[in-house]
Amino acid sequence: MANLNQSDTNTFIYPISHYYGQVKPENLLFNANLQELAQKVGYISALETNGKLDPEDAYKQIKALWKQLKHSKKGY
Repeated sequence: MANLNQSDTNTFIYPISHYYGQVKPENLLFNANLQELAQKVGYISALETNGKLDPEDAYKQIKALWKQLKHSKKGY
């Protein structure tokens, strides 16, 4: 098995899709934040599904992430 360096590991764990919309700094930033939210929601969902996280805690964490995304969108 090949050795993965830190950059390869981060790319594997936190993949980023290419952006095909209108290229403006605020759109790119929002897209990056949206992808991060999707990744974290996936982790939270998996933890809740496997009984490692209480449903109410999962809801609160996702709600907080959503508020962060809304706040970042209003910032520009």
